[in-house]
Amino acid sequence: MTDNVKAGIRIKDIFFLGFLAAMAPLSTDMYLPGLPQMTTELGVGASLIQLTLTMSMAGMAIGQLLAGPVSDHFGRKYPSAAGMAVFMLSSLGCAMASDIISLLVMRLIQGLSGAFGIVTARAVARDLYTGADLTRFFSLLMLVNGITPVLGPVVGGQILYFVSWRGVFVFLCFVGLVLMLGSLRMDETLPAERRIKSMGGSFKSFGELLHDRAFFGQCLVQCFFFSAFFSYIAGSSFVFQNIYGISPQEYSILFGAIGIVVGIFGVVPARLAGRVRDISLLRYALSQGLVGSILFAIVVWLHCPFAAAVGALLVAVPIVSVMGASSFSMAMRTQGKKAGSAAALIGFFSMISGGIMAPLVGIMGEMDARPMAVLMVCGTLGALLCCEIFVAPSEKKKSDS
Repeated sequence: MTDNVKAGIRIKDIFFLGFLAAMAPLSTDMYLPGLPQMTTELGVGASLIQLTLTMSMAGMAIGQLLAGPVSDHFGRKYPSAAGMAVFMLSSLGCAMASDIISLLVMRLIQGLSGAFGIVTARAVARDLYTGADLTRFFSLLMLVNGITPVLGPVVGGQILYFVSWRGVFVFLCFVGLVLMLGSLRMDETLPAERRIKSMGGSFKSFGELLHDRAFFGQCLVQCFFFSAFFSYIAGSSFVFQNIYGISPQEYSILFGAIGIVVGIFGVVPARLAGRVRDISLLRYALSQGLVGSILFAIVVWLHCPFAAAVGALLVAVPIVSVMGASSFSMAMRTQGKKAGSAAALIGFFSMISGGIMAPLVGIMGEMDARPMAVLMVCGTLGALLCCEIFVAPSEKKKSDS
């Protein structure tokens, strides 16, 4: 544990960093109950409206490639504050969008700026923690991330009682303001003497990281697993509202309940860190995700009732918190002053895959859940294979040495 860690992080700082890291689920999950409403108001189909998810996630993916080097060169505090300021303004732009094109542009900018919060939270964690403590801290971040899917759709669904989907983006504008002010009050965890001296050197770190077989393997694990997870994010509102006939408010409560289970699962790595190897936790998480995805595919093909679909997703989805904590810890533990760039690459691979999956979920229409099921199975299977091919051999060498 570093000297910074011995000084301690206040509980409110843990929650603040957790909500910074939760920019992705917050900006995607909160407006999910309004997707069917948006298709009607903007006069577009399901696949096109799901491009709003794609643009946000693509923005976050690309934005992290910029945020990582900027963070390693300029520090954590002010890049985060600047990113949250732009996030605030772009959220307001989404609320004012009059057509699908302007909405897509604003969602891209929203994602680009939100990426600075994601990178900052993960880089600060690596600045302060190593080893089992890093795993514990990442599990706390995932626990707070579990709160966000609970609050996001529930708040979004209740907002839709009173205003249209545009009110959700006004609320996100307010969230951006709070996070900007919080970033300005945050202590700087990367002092000047530990920063990468030039922006060119910061970007050069990407090449070095991608040549690290174990780190690249973690990038692929994240890429495949989050393609499955975002298939669920993009498709679940249409599956439950259009196929099973529940209301936006009922869907928001269901989505939030699954989010509670995600948060509960987030406690597992914190309790087992130092006693169970991270690679064992990762293998378990990926295996459970695959089993749950296969169960959901069976439910879809056999047209099973609502309860069966929810049960299958409760097996497949919540394990994302265990996967995230163990995978991020393993990927980040040796990165040191390259923590920002490392967090950026991990985030890029997870977000870009999610962005690609979102429109594919609705490609066969609003009443067909088979694309979502197939993408979830393929994503979790790919993640497990990448773990065994790239990550596990490196961990075995470390345990043998």
